[in-house]
Amino acid sequence: MRALVVEDDPGIASGLQASLRQAGYAVDLCDTLDSAWLALAVEPFDVMLLDLGLPDGEGLDLLARLRRQPAPAAGRAQLPHHDMPVLIMTARDGVSDRISGLDSGADDYIVKPFDANELLARLRAMLRRAGGRSSPVIEHGELVVDPAAHTVLRAGEAVALGGKEFALLLTLLQARPQVLSKSRLESALYGFGEALESNAIEVHIHHLRRKLGESLIKTVRGVGYFVPQQDPPA
Repeated sequence: MRALVVEDDPGIASGLQASLRQAGYAVDLCDTLDSAWLALAVEPFDVMLLDLGLPDGEGLDLLARLRRQPAPAAGRAQLPHHDMPVLIMTARDGVSDRISGLDSGADDYIVKPFDANELLARLRAMLRRAGGRSSPVIEHGELVVDPAAHTVLRAGEAVALGGKEFALLLTLLQARPQVLSKSRLESALYGFGEALESNAIEVHIHHLRRKLGESLIKTVRGVGYFVPQQDPPA
């Protein structure tokens, strides 16, 4: 999962970046509306954390602009993603402020100061809803993946995965059976400025296949990778 944090307080921004990266997110930081819109226009993000009071305007203006984006035509990708989940994080704690934020298109609203674990739980719930899931765990064949606990069970046995391996598995499972390109997977796992080897995705795919089975992740040559949709039980 790739998160965009729009926050002009350097201390809060760096703390959020550390917490999100520890939880397996690729994280990019912006401190103005203009820089945030530019980031949204060039990279696919899964979620945005949005402060309201920014140096060049109101966060709600950015949210309104995002929600006005037309939906992409069938079969065509479009940036920014108008329906991307958005969490407002602000010191404004009035009821009218919360109502205004939610009615403007935010998916959730959290008041500063907040607990990092609560923030992460709210993000997981938002991403669950965006993916059409109600269960907190993802099941696929003999796999059970818990995004909150960062655990993977294969036929009831725990499997240890590295942070990037877990993030890659989660990205592919949530997109199944869609084929994701190598560049899309890189965008999901690595933020701006993070070191990235040219064969990093291939290495992570190799490790996942070795740990979870060769048949889990399929390759479409020249296109990308995907996890096939499981047939419903008979």
